[in-house]
Amino acid sequence: MTCDLSRLSINQETVKQWSLPELAKGCVAAGIGSVGLWRAPVREYGVERAADLMRDSGLTVTSLCRGGFFTATDPAERATALDDNRAAIDEAATLATATLVLVSGGLPAGDRDIAAARERVADAIGELAPYAAEHGVRLAIEPLHPMYASDRCVVSTLGQALDIAERFPADHVGVVVDTYHLWWDDMVPTQIVRAGAGGRIASFQVADWVTPLPEGVLLGRGQLGDGCVDLRGLREQVDATGFRGPVEVEIFNPALWARDGAELVAEIADRYLRHVL
Repeated sequence: MTCDLSRLSINQETVKQWSLPELAKGCVAAGIGSVGLWRAPVREYGVERAADLMRDSGLTVTSLCRGGFFTATDPAERATALDDNRAAIDEAATLATATLVLVSGGLPAGDRDIAAARERVADAIGELAPYAAEHGVRLAIEPLHPMYASDRCVVSTLGQALDIAERFPADHVGVVVDTYHLWWDDMVPTQIVRAGAGGRIASFQVADWVTPLPEGVLLGRGQLGDGCVDLRGLREQVDATGFRGPVEVEIFNPALWARDGAELVAEIADRYLRHVL
């Protein structure tokens, strides 16, 4: 078995028990050169300070999560969301990551028109994409499992994400392929080919699906190899398109957060080698 960790990236939320300096130190100690970051803890630490820490540690920031939540119908709420996303773009640029992950947003209270909500997502991205491009940041639409459609993300399939992304230049707007959200969809192989042919794959993220979900759909992501997802098969499909970017492990799971961080990262590296690479 190869021991190549060069593509492995650890998402910050996977080791939520670690502070940002602990994340940097722990990943370097484990021989992992990339991390995905989240806005709230980065802002708490200080965006400029976090950028300095990443640079000084020799770490590459593979993504910043998250922007999005574009589905409000109220003009003031929409304007607030756009302003927040411009701030997220600024933060991504400061952190020297080219990928801002977008979670589209769910249906507003009392709204049942999911198609119109997706159009509002597209409209917002159209407004933000030029600003992002000016800052060297690519917007990456992440489709989430359909169980999130009502409250968190009206974009549920890779095909729906591509239908929006393809309205814009590929270097401005791409998509996220996340195994946890997409493994169930029999159209995913075809849509991965479509995404790769258009140069749209901005990020590849991995987590497993275990049954029953230990903490519900939001915090129930499984450790690599513990569930039913063909992680290696999906990675091979993505790689077959020519994608050679990072493989970012993003697992939200309180049982993992309760463990020693260094032990967990070592286990993730082992599981990555055995089940993904």
